Amino acid sequence: GVEVTAYVSRIGAVELTQSYQSLNFKQIEENMVRCPDLMIAKKMIAHIEDVRSQGDSVGGIVTCVIKNTPKGLGEPVFDKLHADLAKAMLSINAVKGFEYGSGFKAASMTGSTHNDTFNSDLSTRTNHSGGIQGGISNGEDIYFNVAFKPVATIMKHQDSVNNRGESIVLKGKGRHDPCVVPRAVPIVEAMALLTMVDHLLRNRTSKLN
Repeated sequence: GVEVTAYVSRIGAVELTQSYQSLNFKQIEENMVRCPDLMIAKKMIAHIEDVRSQGDSVGGIVTCVIKNTPKGLGEPVFDKLHADLAKAMLSINAVKGFEYGSGFKAASMTGSTHNDTFNSDLSTRTNHSGGIQGGISNGEDIYFNVAFKPVATIMKHQDSVNNRGESIVLKGKGRHDPCVVPRAVPIVEAMALLTMVDHLLRNRTSKLN
């Protein structure tokens, strides 16, 4: 019953600011940038086309949501669930950053506003923790962002050096995508699924003595 869904939430400066709860995931595959907001998708496509016309490249962010996660997956120290998700995502080519739950926004919050209050059924009223507390899943939605860098090979002239240390000018040749972020969406989903399956299998074999 675990559901993993990823989508493009940012291309360069064009950002999808809506929370994943208000998005229609059925629209992800209805456009070439795999963004669930069709109006934002058009702006992303236009931005990529503009960057490509300049012989340059652009990066972006893929957001991933994992629903119906069982409680208790992960370890409290060496194999925290979010740490394994981070390792999986950072293993993908061109990835430069990972954040889950409130992420870097937590740095500007107070404990009283960031703490997730529990309900009587052990669900939480908010989900700043991103579905993982103390390295262990708590049953809430797990959500995280994966940042991708711009493609290194571009059609613009770039200063560099050769194998003799001499100054040269580089210019890309052949076919190179101006943005790899839309292609990364199924890769992020696959890596998230592999991580979750790994922890589900570990959970089956673990027991208290």
